[in-house]
Amino acid sequence: MKKLTGPVLIQIIFTAFFACLAAAEEGPTATPIKHLVVIFQENVSFDHYFASYPRALNPREEETRFTALPDTPAVNGLTEELIRKNPNSVRPFRLGRDKAWTCSPGHGYTTEQRAYNGGRLDRFVESLGPSSIICNPGTVMGYYDGNTVTALWNYAQRFAMSDNFFGSTFGPSTPGALNLISGQTHGAEAPDETPDIVGGTVIGDPDPQLDDCAVRGHRIKMSGKNIGDLLNAKGVTWGWFQGGFRPTERAAGSDKAICGAYHLSGLRPIPDYLPHHEPFQYYESTANPHHYAPASAASVGRTDAANHQYDISDFWDALAAGNPPAVGFVKAPAYQDGHPGYSGPLSEQSFLVALINRLQKSRFWGEMAIIIAYDDSGGWYDHVMPEIQSPSKSPADALTGSGLCVKENPGFQGRCGFGPRLPLLVISPYARRNFVDHTRIDQTSILRFIEDNWALGRIGNGSFDEKAGTLDNLFDWKDPYDRMFLLDPVTGEVRSK
Repeated sequence: MKKLTGPVLIQIIFTAFFACLAAAEEGPTATPIKHLVVIFQENVSFDHYFASYPRALNPREEETRFTALPDTPAVNGLTEELIRKNPNSVRPFRLGRDKAWTCSPGHGYTTEQRAYNGGRLDRFVESLGPSSIICNPGTVMGYYDGNTVTALWNYAQRFAMSDNFFGSTFGPSTPGALNLISGQTHGAEAPDETPDIVGGTVIGDPDPQLDDCAVRGHRIKMSGKNIGDLLNAKGVTWGWFQGGFRPTERAAGSDKAICGAYHLSGLRPIPDYLPHHEPFQYYESTANPHHYAPASAASVGRTDAANHQYDISDFWDALAAGNPPAVGFVKAPAYQDGHPGYSGPLSEQSFLVALINRLQKSRFWGEMAIIIAYDDSGGWYDHVMPEIQSPSKSPADALTGSGLCVKENPGFQGRCGFGPRLPLLVISPYARRNFVDHTRIDQTSILRFIEDNWALGRIGNGSFDEKAGTLDNLFDWKDPYDRMFLLDPVTGEVRSK
């Protein structure tokens, strides 16, 4: 056994002391979860990744094989009859591992409603199908199986997933991100007219005004509260960690910060940081306009110049220092976020597995939950008609019919939802094992879990957190199982159990 020197021993004692102090500062939690990591990925409908779960084709060509456990529960996926007699002009079809890069379907607030066509779900190709010289509109009907999204299927085998999780509203990335952190897409303020806003509600993808690295012409900011405000009020550590957030050129004087980090995706350079994916930058109370770095790894999660908005590297620095925040939102660099057109399931898989393996190896794993969720469906086909909980009668709404979007609503308009069905997985020692939950939940159910676990109260002002379903059925609080379940980042296959 190696003898500990005085300085090393002192460092260990101080590290343990500050770790205990940090835990004490967080206060009690309603569940055994002391550290929650929400990985928020891009543009996947439930059917796009899990239509045939747990049955993979396992073709002869070189694809990672997947064989489900014998007691794997079924999901509400695509049946052979629904594939054969599908009402769309193109039948759903399997995409192989060699088709991991695809064009991006349309996924606008109005065009998604048109695809659902009064509840008939038969206009996906015409309303959302990508169309160009190299993009076939029928692509929108494609789905992957466990030979490509192998890691996610393996996580579903070991942990818990939902087959009844929905976007809180229709629309693209920014509304989904705002719903995750506030349950509210109303309250937008813009200096000029923009099609991204209808009646003060965000329905498109404008950039945040409060961000030096904003590049899009239409820029907005949001009023009201978000989950960061509630966490700050209770002294709970938290942060949003996004790839490429650290600027390549710092703000100085009147010069703004520049976020120039990029990766090649295909033959194109793709910026790592996309401002319209960073919801806290829309709110003055939680924005870090100049992308300032935290004072130190010890300050991550606490309020300083960074104001809880960080680069992913800051998350790893804090974890290594024994100081991970109680609540962490993680956003991959764009080339690994799964968004078709510049990312895909294989690059996404490498990011997810590397992150989750590393978290499981940390000493915080025993009190941790990881949620994998998505901001929107990306326009991909899903066969389930969402139940409309929030109707809307705005010029942007097109889902007409009994019980659907276009009817009178005394609340804020432009918030029709639920939107499309999306994947959600919970990875934790406390997650139910090989379990599929059918409880109806939506993006704000994640928000509500945070509120309830740390006794934060509600957002108010019409936030959907008031009526969000619970994630509780995805957990088993009485029978934790904290053995690591490590996967291969390239193949998604199991390394150890």
